[in-house]
Amino acid sequence: METATQGEESARAQKLDGARVAAAIKREVAEEIEGLRREHGITPRLVTVLVGEDPASTVYVRNKIRTCEELGIASEHHHLDAGKTTTASLLEMISSFNGREDVDGVLVQLPLPAGVEESRVIEAISPEKDVDGFHPVNIGRMIQRRPALLPCTPAGIIELLEREGVEISGARACVVGRSQIVGRPVAELLLQHDATVTVCHSRTRDLPSVTRQADILVVAIGRAGFIRGEHVKPGATVVDVGMNRVTDEEEVRELFGAGAERRLKTLKERGYTLVGDVHPAEVERVAGRLTPVPGGVGLLTVAMLMKNTLTAARRRRLVE
Repeated sequence: METATQGEESARAQKLDGARVAAAIKREVAEEIEGLRREHGITPRLVTVLVGEDPASTVYVRNKIRTCEELGIASEHHHLDAGKTTTASLLEMISSFNGREDVDGVLVQLPLPAGVEESRVIEAISPEKDVDGFHPVNIGRMIQRRPALLPCTPAGIIELLEREGVEISGARACVVGRSQIVGRPVAELLLQHDATVTVCHSRTRDLPSVTRQADILVVAIGRAGFIRGEHVKPGATVVDVGMNRVTDEEEVRELFGAGAERRLKTLKERGYTLVGDVHPAEVERVAGRLTPVPGGVGLLTVAMLMKNTLTAARRRRLVE
């Protein structure tokens, strides 16, 4: 690999500030919730269900509960023993939540333990309370451009691009990854905002030649530092959805280059540091704008969950 010149080293992509945008969304949600309570006596309620002891899932759910408290959303959490939870018992619990008038949103944290049928659980949640936006009814409504509870991460990406002044209409957009949770729905939402969209995946031939055409590049594949400088069009906007733990000191140095010292300190303190699906040291020298990891898309996902809970409450209780 060629050594960057001094001018190239000084060039750094501008930060797409997910933290700032997420904070703005949460402020707006909090204000609307206060208005609902004051004018209609309504407090939205979110029920979360966690099965097992997965560390990442535990952190995610804890963040969601804390954010509910910050914004004035009533939260109710159910932590279930993985060894005692079956598909049938979980479906029975979801049915009880569906029938409660005081519950506006139901979120079952994924992934579920082996033996619990994820698709049946997702489809059991009432579409009107599906604040994750994963139910086939909500996906169908989204594709038809009808009112729907949108998947939180894809919707958050669109909010980020719009609020940070990134022009979507007319842009060439490339999504790397075709998952049902991020890749496919974000491609659909970009298309609805008049981008010309390409979706890449593990069978895409000559990936760099495709991704280098993109004005907006969204990466969601779950592979640490996979997208390199060669994949990015100079000046492009890059949205890194990945969240991967790196535990090897040499890998941290290679990924972060001159900025590795702070990450190495985190590695020593926690035993890991986080990196996205984008190689930060290389891509930040090529991209025009780039989301940080952490501090980017993940914060938006939680903010959009709160927004979906508010939307569900309004639609259910005020018949919007």
